[in-house]
Amino acid sequence: MTSTPGPGRTRPWVPGQPLVDRAPEPEPSHGPLVGVLGLQGDVLEHVRALGRVGARARIVRREDDLDGLDGIVIPGGESTTIGKLLERFDLLGPLRKTIHDGLPALGTCAGMILLASDIEGSDQPRLGLVDIAVRRNAFGTQVDSFDTDLVIPSIEGGPVSVSFIRAPIVTRTGDQVEILAKVDLGPVLVRQAHIVAAAFHPEVAADDRVHRWFLDDIVSRVAQ
Repeated sequence: MTSTPGPGRTRPWVPGQPLVDRAPEPEPSHGPLVGVLGLQGDVLEHVRALGRVGARARIVRREDDLDGLDGIVIPGGESTTIGKLLERFDLLGPLRKTIHDGLPALGTCAGMILLASDIEGSDQPRLGLVDIAVRRNAFGTQVDSFDTDLVIPSIEGGPVSVSFIRAPIVTRTGDQVEILAKVDLGPVLVRQAHIVAAAFHPEVAADDRVHRWFLDDIVSRVAQ
């Protein structure tokens, strides 16, 4: 099924303006422990979303922070910057190995780019764990960013509110990659085994179903 930004979009995203104003939520005392890569990008937004769906969140900045995690989120931001910081903090190799060895991962926007095996026109540092090619900024520049309702058949309850902010698009998928959602330009949500890559931001809209689905269908199933 296809959801097309355009007629379905709502208000445009304005740089520097939050899409959702929320008070901080108390952190759960139990539940799966999910890391959020904390080098740059929408770190706290993911921490809050994970807390709202019942997970404990840990910001990951060092190799030791990977110990004991049940899953990890690689947030949106500047993919080139995050890749260089992963190298600078000696975290690129350990994070790649930990996810490769089975840690469930959700990469959003820049996180999708970092997870991709191929990035068109770029040799930037990456994790390269998902057999896809991506094109950066496929929807336009920052001022072309928007939020919309996306049909994701794996997630119940109707279209999911998400935000496309300088988003990439998937231009090639390998045999082991499952396409979970797409728009006219191409796939925007894919899965390869225990790794999920999303071109959009699910953490800035008033809809936590992507995070809940990641916990229930990816993290919990891998833990069984």
